[in-house]
Order: sequence, then structure tokens, then C-alpha cells
Amino acid sequence: MADPGFDPVRQAASWRQRLARVIWESDTPAGRLFDKILVAAIVVSVVVVIADSVAGWHVEYRRFFVGVEWFFTLLFTVEYLARLATVENRWRYARSFFGIVDLLAVMPTWLALFFPELHALIDVRILRLLRIFRIFKLTAYISEYQYMGSALLASRRKILVFLVAVLMIDLVVGTVMYVVEGPANGFVDIPTSVYWAITTMTTVGFGDITPKTDLGRFIASFMMLVGWGTLAVPTGIVTAEMTVRRHVRPPLGARQCAGCGAAGYGPEARFCQQCGSALPDVVPGVHSIPADVSR
Repeated sequence: MADPGFDPVRQAASWRQRLARVIWESDTPAGRLFDKILVAAIVVSVVVVIADSVAGWHVEYRRFFVGVEWFFTLLFTVEYLARLATVENRWRYARSFFGIVDLLAVMPTWLALFFPELHALIDVRILRLLRIFRIFKLTAYISEYQYMGSALLASRRKILVFLVAVLMIDLVVGTVMYVVEGPANGFVDIPTSVYWAITTMTTVGFGDITPKTDLGRFIASFMMLVGWGTLAVPTGIVTAEMTVRRHVRPPLGARQCAGCGAAGYGPEARFCQQCGSALPDVVPGVHSIPADVSR
């Protein structure tokens, strides 16, 4: 006979809330330990994949590498399914940056059963080390990342105009160098000459193509000086935008999104800027957890 006081729906919601605290929050000892174990597992799994790429080790320790890789794949698969089970909006999490990276971390091994050449793609899970910011509760760094991203987004038109102007200079100078140097000195066509102009203006200078004539070297010197001066322009544009936004930026708190893991939201925020999920309510004196994870 069933226990009349047992409510399966409430029990499932309570279980998911406890699991959500461990997975999504790093303010508790269990959550911090979970993040540390996860990051350690990611690092070790990537090291194993890199070691497996060494021909001698691959032959000698093949069975060990296969076993370890499947262990981590099963571990990350369970972790991904647990995240899907505890978020409020599963589809939004699956489409978020971390959701896609979490999926890519396990898919290559499963797909390698049918397409062995995809095994090398397992290294994509190194991107998941971005979660290390939650271990030390570096919410200020995460908010600054969002702050810098908004400044870059606001400066995109100015930067685009600047890049177009630089491209025009490279095109003109590259064409001139094609005429001055010619195929005999490595400038075999205009695209190759433009490639040389771009590498010279960006101060990279691979050295695979170099001017041989005096006039060509004079033009190259001019391009180097112009490139050195133009490097500061995009930095100045973004810095100016960040300076303006610093005076109007609202203070950020420590609330975290249950949909994608983004943190640093103040009490006035209602929805996540990254995925659009509703943010958990603020309860004085209580750490925030994913809101209504039972849905």
C-alpha cells in the first residue's frame, strides 16, 4: 500500500533542486567540490587524448587509453544529462555556448564508433575549462567579460570601418608592390602581394616574401610604420566605449542563470542576457539557486 504522505512530484522536484545546487552553484562546499572534480577530469581527459596521439604510446598503451577515454566519456555524458535534468529550460541550455560545448565534449567518442576519424575532435572539451571561473567565485571576472563583450558589440561599426580602410590600404600597396617587385622577387600575383601587405601592416612578417629592390624596401618600411601606428586604433575605440559604459553600468550581484550558467546579475535583473531564461528570485540571506527546476 502506497504511503499517503508520499508525493512523487514533490519528491522529484526536491531531488532536482538538491542536484541543481551541486551542479550550478559554487557557493556551497558540495558545489565547489563538484566544479573542482569536473575541471580536473577535463584536464586529465585532454592529457590522455594528447598522449594517445603519440605513435609509440598509442601502440604500447592502446587498451589503457581506450578504457580511460570511455570512462571520461561516460562521466561527461552523465554530467550533461544531469545538467539537462536540472535546468528550467532544457532547449535554451542546449543551444547556449556551454550547452553546445558540453555536447561536443561527449559526441566525438560516441560518433567514433561509426566514424573513427572523428576521434581527434575530443580535444574540443578543453573549452569547458572556462567553468573554472565558478570554482573561485570569480563573478567579477565573468561580469567584466560580459561588460567587454557589450563594448565590442557597441564598437562593431567603427571597427568595421577601420578594417575596411586598412584593407583598402593593403590592396593599393599590394598592387604597387606587384608592379615594383614583380614575379621575379616572389610577388607572383596581386593576391600574393596583398597577403604580403597584410602580414607587413600587422607587423607579423613571416618572411616568406621579401622585397629585393630599393623602392620595394622603402614601401615596406612605410607599411611597417603605418601598421605599428594603426594597431592602437581598435584598442582606442573599444577603450573609449568601455569608459563611457563604466559610468552607466549598473552594479552586479552574484545571481546565476539556471539556463546557461552566466553569473553576476543584480537584484533588478529578471532575465538572462545570454539565453533569456528567467533568473531566480532573490531571497535575503539565502544563496540563489535555479528557479523552479521542476519545470
